[in-house]
Amino acid sequence: MGAALRTEYRKLVTTQVWWILLLVMAVYMAFLAAVMAFALTAGGMTVSSGVDAAQQTPPLSPEELAQTIYTLATSLGYVFPVIVGALAMTGEFRHQTITPTLLAEPRRTVVLAAKMISSVAVGLIFGVVGTLATVAAGAGTLALRGEESGLTEPIVLRSAALSVLALTIWAVVGVGFGTLITNQVAVIVVLLAFTQFVEPILRVFLGQMSWGEGIAKWLPGAAGESITGASFYADSGLGPDLLTSWQGGLVLLAYALVFAVLGRLIALRRDIT
Repeated sequence: MGAALRTEYRKLVTTQVWWILLLVMAVYMAFLAAVMAFALTAGGMTVSSGVDAAQQTPPLSPEELAQTIYTLATSLGYVFPVIVGALAMTGEFRHQTITPTLLAEPRRTVVLAAKMISSVAVGLIFGVVGTLATVAAGAGTLALRGEESGLTEPIVLRSAALSVLALTIWAVVGVGFGTLITNQVAVIVVLLAFTQFVEPILRVFLGQMSWGEGIAKWLPGAAGESITGASFYADSGLGPDLLTSWQGGLVLLAYALVFAVLGRLIALRRDIT
């Protein structure tokens, strides 16, 4: 198992794709955080006073505002670690390296486990960089707007730290999903479509229905947000309330496990030449 872990970790970090996605994520999250911080403090709505002149959006306390901004990576940027995780498995099939991989380690369950465990290290890097970019840009914009950054508040720091954890788990989810659907192009298309369009629409739609609120909070993106205790969708009134942090973590890990088990029973059970 130790040899398999070292091998899989080297495969992840010796390619160019992961650090290119990491750089794109950092720039993207910094941009979103700055825009969101400006939008939520502009137009007559002063968060610190809780007064909205236009009465268009519910006021957020300084802590809630900071949490919403600093956890944007778990709301809108988790697609990056999940894709990196998926590429760890789909890349083997695309480049036909799965055969020598299984010749070196014939135990397919061990290979899958090694990929999932090694993805934690890469997911942690994405979690740290994505969260730091969000916090830095968000806090800077809040300061320029004359608002409190909230960086001295324990609840805000806790949410930021849990954002790192959530993004780390997303990389593991990606490995499981990439095991289930081994076609690399199909995986990227499905992940982009689901994370950027399908689930956001589902959450908004289900969140407006009394019967749908109980369903929406169990979706993977909502579970990831639940880990941090803050949500762009919930705080903006677009989605239902969240699960607790520990429930969200268990649900997201359950998605990773279910994908991995199904992938092991279906894709990795086939003959590979």
